[in-house]
Amino acid sequence: MGVKLGPIIRELGIGQEIDPTYLEGKLIAIDALPTIYEMLATIRDRKGGYLHDSQGRITSHLVGLFNRTARMLAVGIRPVYVFDGPAHPLKLRELEERKERKEIALQKYVEALRRGDFESAKKYAKQAMSVTDELVASAKQLLECFGIPIVQAPHDGEAQAAYLVIKGECFAVASPDYDSFLFGASRVVRNLKMSPQRKEIPTLYELEELLSKLNFTREQLVDLAILLGTDYNPGGFEGIGPKTALELIKRYGSIEKLLEIRKIVWKYPVPLEEIKRIFLNPPVTDNYKLEFREPDIEGIKELLVEEYEFSKERVERELEDVIKRLEREKRGGVQASLDMFFG
Repeated sequence: MGVKLGPIIRELGIGQEIDPTYLEGKLIAIDALPTIYEMLATIRDRKGGYLHDSQGRITSHLVGLFNRTARMLAVGIRPVYVFDGPAHPLKLRELEERKERKEIALQKYVEALRRGDFESAKKYAKQAMSVTDELVASAKQLLECFGIPIVQAPHDGEAQAAYLVIKGECFAVASPDYDSFLFGASRVVRNLKMSPQRKEIPTLYELEELLSKLNFTREQLVDLAILLGTDYNPGGFEGIGPKTALELIKRYGSIEKLLEIRKIVWKYPVPLEEIKRIFLNPPVTDNYKLEFREPDIEGIKELLVEEYEFSKERVERELEDVIKRLEREKRGGVQASLDMFFG
C-alpha cells in the first residue's frame, strides 16, 4: 500500500536507528509480500531482468529471502513471515488498475530491451513486476526448511502482522513502509535488510511517539492517511499533499468534519466508514501457531543447490553463522538456551 506518511515522519524527526542485534531474542512480524517485491526489485541482472535457474524459474526472491533470513537467525532475531490472503473485496478495483499498469510497463520493458536501452529496461522491469502464486509457494518452502513460522492472513498481511504486535506475540512489524501504524501496530522497523554494506540503517519507530508528536488519536492518523490516499481510495484528494493534510486534520479534527463543511468532496465508490473500519477493525485471524523449529540445514542446501542451482559454496558460507549459533545454543551458551530461541 505505502501511504505517504514518510515526509511527515521525517519532518517530526522520530525514529531510533538500531543495530540488528538490538532485536536479538525478539519475534519480528515480517510483512512478506512487500519484502518479496523489494527483493524482486533489487536483485536483478544487468538488463534489469530477474535471476533465473536453467528451467527459467525466477530465483531473485529466494536469493534475498535466504540471505536475509539466515542473517537474522545468526544474530538471534526470530522472524515470523506473514503472507497476504485473498484481496479484500473493496480492494479489487485498485488491483485491476495496477494489473493494467503492469501490463503497459511490461510492453515498455520489452521494447527497451530490443533497443538495447538497459537503463530504461530496468526502470520498466520494476514497474512490471508481480508476485505470483509460484513465487509465494517457493518462498514458503524455503521458510519451512528454516523452521520459521508462517502466518496466513485473511486479507491484508500488514493488518495481521500488526495484530501479532497488538497481542504482544511479536515485538514489531518489519516493513518497507509505515502502514502497520494504521492497523494499530505499536512498533515498526524499517530497513531491516541485514545487508553487510549497511547502506540503510534499520530504524525503529513507535506509534506512541508518532501520535504524541502529532497530538493525534489513531483514528485521526487514519483520517490523515485517507486524505493522502490508500488502496481503498487511491490518489487521495487533488491538491492535498502531506503538509496540507496534516494542517487540515489539526485544524478541523476529522475527515468527517472536512466533508461536512465541504472542504473536500467524497468521490470514491467505497464509503468512508467502510475504509475507516478496515483500518480500525481489520479482518484478522487467531488461526496460527508461532512455533520455531531448528533449521533443516541439509534441506535448505537440497532446495537451493540441487533444485534451484544456487552455488553450494555461497549457500554453505551464508549458513556458517547460523550453524555456529545453533551449536552455541546447544552447548548452553551465555546468550540463550536452544529452548528459548526455538521454543
